[in-house]
Amino acid sequence: MVVRLIVAWLALLPLSTQADVLIGSWNIRHLGWDNDKAMPKVAHVANHLDLLAIQELMDTSALTRLEQEVEALSGEAWSSMASRELGHSSYTEHYAFLWRESEVTYADSAVVFLDHGDVFSREPYSARFRDVETGDLFTAATVHVVYGDSIGDRLPEIAALADYWQWLNEIAQGTPRLLMGDFNLAPDHDGWAPLRALGAEPAITDGQTTLGTTAGSYSNLYDNIWFEASVLDPSDRGILRFPDLLSMGHQEARDRISDHAPVYVGVNGAKLQTMHVVSGTPMPRNSTHECIDLNTSTISQLDELPHIGPARAEDIVEARPWASTDHLTRVNGLGTARVQEIQASDLLCQ
Repeated sequence: MVVRLIVAWLALLPLSTQADVLIGSWNIRHLGWDNDKAMPKVAHVANHLDLLAIQELMDTSALTRLEQEVEALSGEAWSSMASRELGHSSYTEHYAFLWRESEVTYADSAVVFLDHGDVFSREPYSARFRDVETGDLFTAATVHVVYGDSIGDRLPEIAALADYWQWLNEIAQGTPRLLMGDFNLAPDHDGWAPLRALGAEPAITDGQTTLGTTAGSYSNLYDNIWFEASVLDPSDRGILRFPDLLSMGHQEARDRISDHAPVYVGVNGAKLQTMHVVSGTPMPRNSTHECIDLNTSTISQLDELPHIGPARAEDIVEARPWASTDHLTRVNGLGTARVQEIQASDLLCQ
C-alpha cells in the first residue's frame, strides 16, 4: 500500500459534487526512533483526517506500522507513501502521506523538488492525487523548513517556496496546489510576501501549534497549510489539540506523541468531528441538537450529520427505510470509521 497517495483534495477545483474531505499536516516528532511512541494513540489522532501529510518520519517502517494501526482502528483500508531520506547533514528525515482509500487515490508525479538554488536542507516532496468520488485532480506538497539558530536562517527557504510554488504548477499541469508542513515561521511574517504575491494564503492565522513544557501551554504558529485562495474556500480549518482527545496528560502527550499539534482544513462541507478517548475507549461528544432520524428527517436535517452533505442526504432518503445506522456504509463514501463518527456525534435519534 505504499504507492497510492494522499488526500481527497477534491475541493481545490470548482466543486460540483459532494465529497467532503479533511486534510491535515502533522510533524510527528521523530516518528520511527526508539522513543516510546504511543502508536495506537497516534493512529487515533490520524483517524480524524482523510489525508495526512507527515514530517519528521525517521524510519519508514514506522509509517507501515501507523498505517496498520489506523486500519485496525477505523476498519477501513488506508495507504501511505514516503519520500527518500532528505537532508544535507547527518540528520535526515523522510516526508510521508497517509490517506483513507475510500476518499483519495494517488494519480502520478510523486517527486522531490529539483532545488534550483540548492537552498533547502530538506527539499519539498509532492505528488498529484485524485479524489475518489469526484475524480478531481489536485497537487499535494509538504516541507519541513530548517530551524537553524535564528529566524534569519529560515528566511531563505521561506523565500524559495515562491519558486517551488510556481514549479509545482508547471509539473502538475495546472492542478490546484496545497502546501503543508512545519515552516518554523509565523504566517504573518514579512518573509511570506513572495508566496502571498502568487495568491497563496495560510489556512491557520490564529492560535499556536507547538506544545509547551508546561501543562496546557502552547507556543508558536509554525505549522500550516498554504492554499490557492482563488480556488479553495475551506469549510473548516483549525488546530487539532490532541492532548484534549487522549487519556494522557499534556507532558506525556508531548513526550509520547509529538511536540506539534496537527493543522487541518475541511473541503466541500467537511467539518472536524472529534472523538475523545477515555481509558482507551472512544467517547462521543455531548450535543444539544434535536435528534436526527434517518427515516423521517429532511435532507437539510440529514446534512447536519458529520460527512453527510446534500448528495449523501439524498442517497439516505432514497434508501429508506433504515433498520440500523450500521447500514450507512452502503452510502457511497461512508466507510466504517465515518459511520462510527456519525453514531458518536450524538445527533442521531436513539
